[in-house]
Amino acid sequence: MNILITGGAGYIGSNVALLLIEKGHKVTIIDNLITGRKELIPKEANFLNSDISDKEKIKNLFKINKFDLVMHFAGLTKVEESFKFPEKYNLFNVEKAKIFFQICCDYGMNKIIFSSTAGVYGKTINDVKVKETDKTEALNPYAYTKREIEKYLIKLSSNNKISCIILRYFNVAGADKKNRSGILTKNSNNLIKVVCEAAVKKRKKIIVNGDDYQTHDGTPVRDYIHVSDLAEIHLIVGEYIYTKKESEIYNCGYGQGYSVYDVLSAMKEILGFELTYELGPRRSGDIPYSVSDITKFKKKFNWNPKYNDLKYILLSALKWEKNLNKK
Repeated sequence: MNILITGGAGYIGSNVALLLIEKGHKVTIIDNLITGRKELIPKEANFLNSDISDKEKIKNLFKINKFDLVMHFAGLTKVEESFKFPEKYNLFNVEKAKIFFQICCDYGMNKIIFSSTAGVYGKTINDVKVKETDKTEALNPYAYTKREIEKYLIKLSSNNKISCIILRYFNVAGADKKNRSGILTKNSNNLIKVVCEAAVKKRKKIIVNGDDYQTHDGTPVRDYIHVSDLAEIHLIVGEYIYTKKESEIYNCGYGQGYSVYDVLSAMKEILGFELTYELGPRRSGDIPYSVSDITKFKKKFNWNPKYNDLKYILLSALKWEKNLNKK
């Protein structure tokens, strides 16, 4: 397949690009490098430094290339930042995306895989795994923008203009096993990234944002999926939508939850000592419990994850962080 990836210089997009290339697919990446990093772009990929809303550049790209499908990762992703700059998030994640998707439709690019978030579900019930059919109630501007594009794509699909698979990510973590791509973001709120930074002395301490939630130890519970398993999910749905005209929504997780303290405990076992942490206030928009029901995807594609192990996720992320420390 000839695949177009927006946001391919980012953490998840670059990992997906690496796997697609390994499997023999041709990849072209569009990224404006505002948050993406050029060093994460695979050397074998074609690269266009462009905003997805630059009509002239995008139209010209479609004029000289015939793509089989597009995987859309481009956008801003920080929940806390989205509270401070909701208009900016709406511009980048909604308005610019709509411009891009309209150009896709104009040039017959009608197979789309969209990177969404479990944040669209909002507050969930403790110990109850989230299904794709559950109601959505975005509690932060970032999740709201993702839900808006979901609705936009569903509408295009219902009008038979596109086939679209929406993937709702739970908490993506870890790094490529060959250490080619991982999280580079500074001041990241990704717990695994934060814990690894503390492990290599980039942080003096970890702030635990609240321990009075209704969970087994009072700290928020999340479903962590290794980025390489998420990349494989994109490969699977990409190869599927290439031959089928079908639109669907799938959760992307493991269906298993770990609290903040569970993650700290697992890292203590790896390191042999406990990292310094202190209790801080709850963060706006945080929910107590977010774990996926992945029955739908597993049944449809007979899928079993390869890296469903918290310690492996931590070890791969730690290896990446240590390597960054040497640069």
